[in-house]
Amino acid sequence: MGYRRILVSAVVLLLGLTLAASPMVRAAADTLPSKLSDEELWKLSQDLSEPDGHFRSDNLLSNELWLQWVLSDLLVRTKPGGVYLGVGPEQNFTYIAALKPKMVFITDIRRGNLHTQLMYKALFEMSADRADFIGRLFTKPRPDGLTARSSAREIMDAYWDVNTSMEPTYRANLQAILDHLTKKRKLPLPKADLDGIEWVYYNFWWWGPLITYNSSTSAGSGRGGGANATTYYDLMTATDAAGMSRSYLASEETFKVLKDLHEKNLIVPAVGDFGGPKALRAVGKYIRDHGSRVMAFYLSNVEQYLRQDGKWNLFCANVASMPLDEHSTFIRSGQGYGGGGGGGRGLSNTLGSMLAETRGCAAPGTSFELFARPGT
Repeated sequence: MGYRRILVSAVVLLLGLTLAASPMVRAAADTLPSKLSDEELWKLSQDLSEPDGHFRSDNLLSNELWLQWVLSDLLVRTKPGGVYLGVGPEQNFTYIAALKPKMVFITDIRRGNLHTQLMYKALFEMSADRADFIGRLFTKPRPDGLTARSSAREIMDAYWDVNTSMEPTYRANLQAILDHLTKKRKLPLPKADLDGIEWVYYNFWWWGPLITYNSSTSAGSGRGGGANATTYYDLMTATDAAGMSRSYLASEETFKVLKDLHEKNLIVPAVGDFGGPKALRAVGKYIRDHGSRVMAFYLSNVEQYLRQDGKWNLFCANVASMPLDEHSTFIRSGQGYGGGGGGGRGLSNTLGSMLAETRGCAAPGTSFELFARPGT
């Protein structure tokens, strides 16, 4: 009997150790919220944020004409169900629409990007469909003939031929945006943030579909943009390498992914330096505390400036502190990436493994992998 008890105990112990070693057992249950209250959204945004920083251009939209070229590979590399991280304005929306994350954090060194994201939040929530959204974005009356089946190019072409409304309509639309954020959503926006949202929206009204990433000082010249500027029209009518339109305005379905996330307050804008001490680490902690992982992190070409400023190693350590797995993917842009994503005018895009590229950046003896060991 004693021998049998010892044998049974050994089997139970071995089974326990085997279960403990299983990632599925060790992984904490995913407790990401299905939605956030307005108060929770604003508190989370501000708790994550660092002081306002500086960048050399206003970046009201991207100049990455080839950003869709990596989408097919991105969908193969990533695993559904996690959190998307990003920087900058609207290019995130195309990646979010494709990946369908459970939650989104968009962190940028400029508080002006938070203002841009809040403007977009109001417009997504206020708009019934893509055509309504573009009309509000550029303060143009909706042209006849646009339906749920209209392509992004058809929508952009139709609005191109419509005159922009005069200032009283712009003022009324601006007030509707501010009222939506402060009265319906009850976000306690200080005057500086309200003024920032107004400045962003003014530029979209003033420049229309010709708006560029640096529109406060320059803009494109004609449909399809100028020789050295990628316009909003260009970005929304661009395609992937196979000629397929996959922007966030490609269909009502892609638009609805963004609209739903915004209506649930699950796109959280924050202010932070990628090489700073707080924002990225706080975002990573939030994701870890809720038992989830990073699906993808869109970086644009921020690494170029981090290296110039001697902060890339700090950024690498910040990312290494996040809950990553072998599917977590960097999306980056830059000059001369070649076959990774387009070419010609503007930046091209490429992908990389977050886990592999940041493995050596953690503190010695510390593992930050999601399933590294029991208790992590």
